[in-house]
Amino acid sequence: MVLNWTTYWYWRSSNFIKQVKNLFLILIKFDIIFKEKEGDIMALKAGIVGLPNVGKSTLFNAITKKNILAANYPFATIEPNVGVVVVPDERLTTLNNLYKPKSLVPTTFEFTDIAGLVKGASTGEGLGNKFLSHIREVDAIVEVVRCFDDKQITHVEGKIDPIRDIEIINVELILSDLEIIQNRINKIGKKADMTKDKEVILEVNTLKKCEQALLENIPLRKLEFEEDELNVIKNFNLITLKPIIYAANVSEEDAAANENQYTKLVEEYAQKENSLVITMCAKVESELSELEDEDKKTFLLELGIKESGLDKLITATYKLLGLETFFTAGTDEVRAWTFKDGMKAPECAGIIHTDFQKGFIKAEVMSYEDLVEYNDEKAVKEAGKLRLEGKEYLMKDGDICYFRFNV
Repeated sequence: MVLNWTTYWYWRSSNFIKQVKNLFLILIKFDIIFKEKEGDIMALKAGIVGLPNVGKSTLFNAITKKNILAANYPFATIEPNVGVVVVPDERLTTLNNLYKPKSLVPTTFEFTDIAGLVKGASTGEGLGNKFLSHIREVDAIVEVVRCFDDKQITHVEGKIDPIRDIEIINVELILSDLEIIQNRINKIGKKADMTKDKEVILEVNTLKKCEQALLENIPLRKLEFEEDELNVIKNFNLITLKPIIYAANVSEEDAAANENQYTKLVEEYAQKENSLVITMCAKVESELSELEDEDKKTFLLELGIKESGLDKLITATYKLLGLETFFTAGTDEVRAWTFKDGMKAPECAGIIHTDFQKGFIKAEVMSYEDLVEYNDEKAVKEAGKLRLEGKEYLMKDGDICYFRFNV
C-alpha cells in the first residue's frame, strides 16, 4: 500500500480524533467517580436585603472585599453578587498553635447582595419580581436598616424612618408568599373537598393556616408548625418562613456607642418578633476590610469599638441557621467543617467524604475544651477523655474527630 500525503494526514487525523475521544471518555469517567466520592460540604447562604441606599452594597463590599458598584441611586445592584467569607472562629487559631499544620482551612459562609426593594415589588414594581426570585434561594435574610442621617445620601422614601423601612420590605415579602399560597389553594382546594386523601387534606389545611397568618400581616417564621406541616410547606420556598437578622447601619459617630435613637426603635420592633439586631457601621467595616489583622485591632481600639460588627453578623447568622462546627486536626491539616445541629456522626463523616459515611465504623472524638485543658492529644487519651462513638452519636459543636471507616 502506498501512502500519499492525503491518505497519511487522513490516517493521522482519524487516530488523533480517536485518541481525543478516548481521553474525553476517561475524563468524563473520572469526573463521575470524583463527584461520587466527593463529600457534601454544607454551604450557608444569607441574602442581604434592604431598601435602596441603606448601605447594603457598602456592607457587601466589606464582607467580600469586592468593589461592586455602590452608587447613590436606586438599583445600583441589579444582579445578585455572591461572595464567600470565612466564619470567624478563635478555636482555629488555638488548634493551629497546637498542631502547627501545613494548612489551616476555616469553614465558609456565603452572602448574596440582592437588588434594593421598593414599594410594590410583589406586583412587579422596580426590580420586584427579580428581587423576590433571588431572595427565595437563600437560607436566611439579613435586612439592612438605615439608622443614620446624611443629607448627601438620598433616601428613596424621603426622611429616615427605620420602622417604616422594615415594614415596607416585610409587607412585600408577605404579599409575595400570600400569592403563592392562594394560587396553590385555588388549584387543589376543590380536590380536598371531594377526596378523603389525607395528604391533600393536610396540605390544604396547612396552606390555609399560612394564608390566615399572612392576611393578618404575620410572617410565617412567627408560627409554630408540626413536623408534617413543615414537610408540606418546605417545597414552596416561602420567604417569610426564613429566619431574619436586622443589621442596623449607623454612622461613624455612633459606631462606638453601638446605638442611637433609630437603633432603639429597631430593637423594640425585633424583640416583638423574637428576631436579632446587630448594630454596625458599614462604612467602618468597609475601611476595616482593607486592613491587615493587626492594623484592624489598632483601628478598632482607636474608634472605641470592642468587636467588628461584621464578625458579629457572620457569627449570628451562622448560629441563626442552627449550624455548628466540628474539626479534623493533624500535622498536615487543621480544618473546620460545618454541620447542622442534630446530625449524627456518620452524617458528619459524609460531609468530608461520601465513603466515610458509607463505610462508617466508629468516630474517635475529643472536645475542643478537653484538648485545650490537657494541651496534647496523648494527655487527653491518658485522662480518658478520648471517646469512641458509634452511629447514633449526636455531634457537638467543637468536637475534634477522627473517623474510622471501611469501604
